[in-house]
Order: sequence, then C-alpha cells, then structure tokens
Amino acid sequence: MSVLPLVFTSGWASGINAYAVVLLFGLLGATGVTDEVPASLQRPDVLIVAGVLFLCEAVADKIPYVDSVWDAVHTVIRPVAGAVVAALLAGHNGSLPELAAGAVGGSTALLSHLVKAGTRIAVNTSPEPASNIVLSLLEDLGVAGIIAFAVFHPVAAAVIAAALLAAGIALVVLLWSRIRRFLRRRRQRREEKRLATAGGAVPPAA
Repeated sequence: MSVLPLVFTSGWASGINAYAVVLLFGLLGATGVTDEVPASLQRPDVLIVAGVLFLCEAVADKIPYVDSVWDAVHTVIRPVAGAVVAALLAGHNGSLPELAAGAVGGSTALLSHLVKAGTRIAVNTSPEPASNIVLSLLEDLGVAGIIAFAVFHPVAAAVIAAALLAAGIALVVLLWSRIRRFLRRRRQRREEKRLATAGGAVPPAA
C-alpha cells in the first residue's frame, strides 16, 4: 500500500489539470529526479503531446466561459487520465494492484474535476475576467507544487490533497445556490434567443 498516497495525490491533481500531471511526472522521471515514474510517462512523444495540451489548457482555462466548456469536454478525459496514471504508478511500484489503483486515481480525479468545474461556474457569474486568471494560476501552481512534493513526501502530499478536496467540496456546496441561479439565467437566455430566432425567421414562399 506504500504507493497509495502517491496514487491519491496524482488522482486529485489529474482532476485539476491532467496534462500537467503527465508532463511533470514525465519530466521528473526523465531528468532522474525520481525513479518512481514508469518509463511510459518519460517517452519523448508523451512529453511533447502532454506539453502541447498543457499549453492549450493553460490558455483555455483562463478565459471566462471557455473554461467551463473546456471542463465539460474533460469530464471524461481527466478521470480516465487519473486512472491511467495511477495504474502506471502502481504497476511500476508493484505494491498495489493496478485495478485498485486505477479506481482510486480515477474516482479522486472525478471528484476534484467536479469541484473545479463547479467552482468555475460560480466564478463565471462574475463579469470581470481577473478572477478566472487568478484561480487558474493558483490551480497550475498548486498542481505543480503538490506533484513535486508528493514525489519526496507522498503521505504528507496526500494529506494536503485530501484537505484541499474536502475544502473544495464544501466551497461548491456553499456556492451551489449561486451556480443554480447562473445556470437558470443561461437557460433562459438560450430560450429567449431561440424564440427570437424562430420569430424572426422568414416564412417560406407560397
């Protein structure tokens, strides 16, 4: 079970930014900082793809509403990535069955992804874009810091990740009324736009 804290932490981080997790683990392994990273994550093609996708996310994640669309697209991608990374870490370590590791990493990634997506919806109710940029930067720095910390202190990093996950869930619960109002207004605007488009349509010629 010695790899479980690292699996949990990588799952939490994958739910926030899966590409950053793959890139950071790969770089830490390729540069010889740690030998806990499997060779499959250190491959040059994996690092290149993860780097390009990380840059795409770094931009999309800081634009209001675009970030929510990006999160919606990654509702499946992040948990799957968290499960795969966790299984690879467990397979390399050999101390935890890969299937169990994948379940822990994937479910933790799903929870942290839902927290991230819910928080972004709440933030997008504010008209100014600065909050999106600040929150995105904090997430990027948090993922980088906790992954680097987890390599050397996995148990302490897992405790921090668990605390952040619990705090995030509590925050989303507190902001849920604001999120519901935002979603309701967005549905109303879409319906009004649909009705306006239908009303302005040119009738077909007789």
